[in-house]
Amino acid sequence: MLTLSILSAQPSAPPLPTSSPPIPKPNPNPNHSISLLPSVTCALQCQHFQSCSGCTQELNLHRPIILAEVTEFFNRLGVSDFTFDSCRLWEWRCRAKLAVRGSSSSPLIGLYQENSHNVVDIPHCKAHHPSINAAVELLKQGITDLKVEPYDEDKGTGELRYVQMAVTTNNTSLPASQRYRNGKVQVTLVWNSRNENSPSSAKLNALGNFLWRNGGPRNNVHLIHSVWANFQTSTNNIIFGNRWRHLLGELDFWEHVGGIDVALAPSSFGQANTRAFDSLLHKLQKYVPNGKAVADLYAGAGVIGLSLAATRKCRSVKCIEINKEAKLSFEKTVGRLPKSINSTISWHHADTSIEPLSWLVGSDVVVVDPPRKGLDPSLLDALRTISLAEKRAMSTERSFSKVKNEKRPWILRAKEASVQIESKTSPEEGQSLPKTLIYISCGWESFKEDCKSLLSRKEWHLDKARGFNLFPGTQRHRGFGCVQKGPRSRSEEKEVRKEEEEALVRNFGVIDVALELNNDQRD
Repeated sequence: MLTLSILSAQPSAPPLPTSSPPIPKPNPNPNHSISLLPSVTCALQCQHFQSCSGCTQELNLHRPIILAEVTEFFNRLGVSDFTFDSCRLWEWRCRAKLAVRGSSSSPLIGLYQENSHNVVDIPHCKAHHPSINAAVELLKQGITDLKVEPYDEDKGTGELRYVQMAVTTNNTSLPASQRYRNGKVQVTLVWNSRNENSPSSAKLNALGNFLWRNGGPRNNVHLIHSVWANFQTSTNNIIFGNRWRHLLGELDFWEHVGGIDVALAPSSFGQANTRAFDSLLHKLQKYVPNGKAVADLYAGAGVIGLSLAATRKCRSVKCIEINKEAKLSFEKTVGRLPKSINSTISWHHADTSIEPLSWLVGSDVVVVDPPRKGLDPSLLDALRTISLAEKRAMSTERSFSKVKNEKRPWILRAKEASVQIESKTSPEEGQSLPKTLIYISCGWESFKEDCKSLLSRKEWHLDKARGFNLFPGTQRHRGFGCVQKGPRSRSEEKEVRKEEEEALVRNFGVIDVALELNNDQRD
């Protein structure tokens, strides 16, 4: 039997962030309950809230509406100590993809209005890092001065379709306390052409030069880190095309998270909330024992796996990712790892849904960080039946020979590491199956279904869970869980049953509060 443990604890009122809108003066009315004060001090207070689709919760940012449901879910599964880290509530977003519409004389840069393709201009977004808002204002000025035509979806005409703003706060020349506030912006201009040889390329270069001239290092405020171009002519809703070009500024974009320096290309997936993700990584590291072999599935540029290699002295780390664009970022990040690391590290360009068991073999710990849709069905099934696979392996002399002596060429190509760094001691990869699973979730509904499926065969049990407020003002939040091999002890089972009985009383109270909060917001 295997045990599923997901990290967690009862939500406590977190401290207010250091960066926040001005706190209103106390209401002089003595009949006004002081318990309402956090609703005001932890309010979004954004002028774009009613029209912008980005945020859906205006009050109590530190306690999302969905938190009651999450707490109840884990209580019912025997986890009464779920914790929720509130994280930074304003100016948290360090990565934003924004649509560019309107006209050259009056450009609109923002998000689509809900259920439409009408762009809402959001120059004073409270979620954006201040440097993003400043860079958007500078870009608008450039569009107007150079008469750059924003994209027209109906006609398929115009020049600038979208812009991606990514903030790096990894400026070691500044004191640590000043680095976040003084973040620099990597600007990617999504241009409506096939490549840099189009007739409008002169205007693209002029816009890039405008941003660099007015926001680069020679200005009083060094705002722009670099300028990139992406070329896209498709009429669908996909933001980026396949062709990228570096125009100006620094080529490499670095951020420090999870104890390591991480390189991110503009084409790579990056976390929007850098500080909260850093907090998640540091908490996650505590649940991986030193010296273990780790498989990082849905790895992207390998940030999670490499942070574990650096902080937990892993025997080996293999990262599996379907997006080939992440390879270069992985290689650059590996180049900055401490020389003292003695670990076999590899990155594989492969689909984890194909022969998923082959990626689990030889690992003590598996980390999964799937997209919002959750785990691929084949991987979920492999995890659900992993003890059966282990029993079959123990009862046969071949002991995983089917995996070890694989001959199908498409599987062999995937198994060959695109990037491989050997350990100094070169330990042999074992044939055991993982005893620990850490599930990092960014989709609550899919996580619930995956969790129920893993628990359904009684091969796993839920131990702990932890949530992180990576998207304040929305109902999107991330959490992670840790799975360990072995059944609960009888004393643990008795304790779980006792906690479940107590939780029934507590949960009714939580549900009532949540319903009252929803009704108040509708009014």
